[in-house]
Order: sequence, then structure tokens, then C-alpha cells
Amino acid sequence: MDIQSLRYAVTLAEELHFGRAAQRHYISQQPFGRHIQRLENELGFALFNRTSRRVTLTAEGERVVAEARTILADVDQLIDMRRWDEPAAETLTVGVLGFGLAERWPDLATAVAGGFPDLTFIFHELNLADQYDAIRVRQVDFGIVQYAGPVDGLTFDRVLTMPRVAVVPVRSAYADADRLTPADVENAPWVQMARLHPSIADWAGPGMEHVPQDERGVRNPSAIPAAVSVTGRLSLHAAAACRFYPHPAVRFIPMDGQPFEVAIATRDTDDRASIAAIRRAAHFVATQTPLQAAR
Repeated sequence: MDIQSLRYAVTLAEELHFGRAAQRHYISQQPFGRHIQRLENELGFALFNRTSRRVTLTAEGERVVAEARTILADVDQLIDMRRWDEPAAETLTVGVLGFGLAERWPDLATAVAGGFPDLTFIFHELNLADQYDAIRVRQVDFGIVQYAGPVDGLTFDRVLTMPRVAVVPVRSAYADADRLTPADVENAPWVQMARLHPSIADWAGPGMEHVPQDERGVRNPSAIPAAVSVTGRLSLHAAAACRFYPHPAVRFIPMDGQPFEVAIATRDTDDRASIAAIRRAAHFVATQTPLQAAR
């Protein structure tokens, strides 16, 4: 005797019609009927009277169905208790700037899944102007951001480091250079950027010194190559941009200066176990391989 057969018997007692009862369990009438017949054979008596026109409960059937309802109620209660004991599946919203952790995201996700196998992620795109504020105001649970120095209220776990590059028009005087220095581009025109956090503005160096801080400027890393192509001006990016944002009208030239660092950013006050796991995973990924990313 199995629980499912008891459920079928209760449903048939309610419908008194094999076709309708079978439909309620999303199976065909023939296998449904076999379950009822098998249950009757195990009990040694008929639960239902069957004629060509109607189905009715026998006296024994009425008693068994009543007991089955009690048994099924107890079983369902046990199932509900088990569900309450299990930790609820958690979903975290991750804000991602540009290419995020690039090829290293699967490594971080795998490390987190070791302790939180049911944890799922929702994607939210960050931009250069709001990447820190989105975390601080709880728009996202954590962020994959550019790290260029401390930010009030946030904890950074640095994962990747890569050189920075100048993004230059293919027809500019800089396109054939093997390497550039800030002095080389001192008087060059630069793509207008959106208002950036002071630490990011310092990282941009000459790219910000000649640019008015205007909200109409470029906000997304993916848009920088196109902006360089359209305006004929220069900009700065991470070395991986040549792989993630290739553009036939620009060149990515290595440039001296502070490297580009990618970090996991979380709120200082966020003490959830899942966030602690994210921080541990970031440290694990950072220490498993050299921080210098392939160009």
C-alpha cells in the first residue's frame, strides 16, 4: 500500500468518476484505475461499486477513505514541518560593472556553492557613476566593481589586477605606439565621462583632468570604444577591454599608471552568512591564481 494510491482513492471518492479523478492527478484513466484495483487487492475488499453509469463507495470504502484522509493530513503536516526545517533558498542581486570578473566568475560561483548550493543570483548592471552607491543604498546585495581606493561604508575584496590601456582612434597619432605615458598624451583631447567617484577620477588621471564633470558623459565601460571612435578623443580602460569590447576603429595601447583592479564590494554592516561566503570566495579566487590577468 502506498500513499499515492490512498490519494487516488480519496479523489475518486470526491469525484465518483474515474475520468475526472484521473484528470485531477494529470494521469490517464487506465493507470489511475489500476492503482485503485491494486489497493483493493491489497486490502482484500472492494472500495467502490462500479456500473456502466455510476461509481459509488462501498461501506468498507467509506471507512477506508475516512482513515485515508486522516493519514494523508498527517503526512502533509510532516512534509510541511520538513520544509520549515530546511533553510530557505536565498537570492542575491549582484551588481556588475562592465565585464565583471571576466572568466573568473564561474570560479567564484563554484566556491560559494560549496557552502550555499541553493543560492541564486540576479544580475543588475552597474555603471561608472553609480557602482558604489548602488551597494550602499541596497539596490544590490553586492557588487563587482572597479577598486581605486577606500570608499566609506564598503568593504572591498580585490580579485583581479590588470594593466590599464589607452583607447585611441585607429587613425590617431597614438595608434602605432607600443606603449604610452601620461606625458605622451598630456595635451590630447579626452572623451567626456559622467561624474565619477573621486577615487576613480584619480585613477583616470589625464583622462579626467581635461574633461568637464557632466552627467551627459559616458557612464558604461562598454560604451567607451564607441565614444572614442565617434569623437576622435582618447579614453582609458582595463587591458581586458580589447577582448570584451573590440572595435575596428580603435586601438588599445598599454599605458603607464595605476593598474585596473576588480573587487567584490559589500556593505560594511552586512553580516549575512551568504555575504560572508561571497567574501571568502573572493579571497579564495584571488589567491588561487596570480592576480595579473592575461592581456
